[in-house]
Amino acid sequence: MTRIASHRGGTLEFGDSTPQGFAATAVLPLEEVEFDVHPTADGAIMVHHDATLDRTTDRSGAIAALTEAEVRAAVIDHAAGGHPISLAELCGIFRDSPVAFRCEIKPGVDGLPYAGFVPRVVDALAHGGMLERTGFSAFPLETLEALGQASDRPRLWLVSPPVLRQVGTAGVIELARARSIPEIGVHVDTATPELMARVQDAGLDFGVWGAHGATQIDAALALGVKVFTTDRPSLAIARRAAFRGDAA
Repeated sequence: MTRIASHRGGTLEFGDSTPQGFAATAVLPLEEVEFDVHPTADGAIMVHHDATLDRTTDRSGAIAALTEAEVRAAVIDHAAGGHPISLAELCGIFRDSPVAFRCEIKPGVDGLPYAGFVPRVVDALAHGGMLERTGFSAFPLETLEALGQASDRPRLWLVSPPVLRQVGTAGVIELARARSIPEIGVHVDTATPELMARVQDAGLDFGVWGAHGATQIDAALALGVKVFTTDRPSLAIARRAAFRGDAA
């Protein structure tokens, strides 16, 4: 069965990386919650998509340059007054939920990985009792290499359309296998049966991201990918139920 990952806690349903969205996702009949993490200036790890607060909250500034209290003071847009939460709090929300973690470790505002951040995230997940239920994802290969050194948990390389176009399918497969990365994910609009077959024939798992509308969700289900991320988890659940009913 193709797995569903609630992207940022269901952005189009609950707001972007909101406590409400994560709490709602924890009780939905799906398999994963996808989220992003950044460090603060005083050592906390916060759950937020962007490296800055500018786009989705009433505050501004780079998270890595702010204290935890300053980040927490931000109000997330379309979140009924909700504030950013820490990774420790997210672990608490999902500790008794069957939904697994898909943790994306983001780079900073300069596009470069945060120095020494990966081991801290791994340790925080272990302390929160969620490491054994976590798969990691990242766009930078440097981050995935650091993850391979810090943990034996599954890693997913998020391959952007420009990288897929410039490096090519064979190059992407070669890079993933050279680093023992077992899974790649591409944007749903670039996924084809031929691409998936080549990736799977190389012994790698294949998923997609960006399946936010019914057409994209249906495309992911028809391909039979391992997992897809979606901003509309309730719609994805309904579409999967319908698809499985039609298949029966």
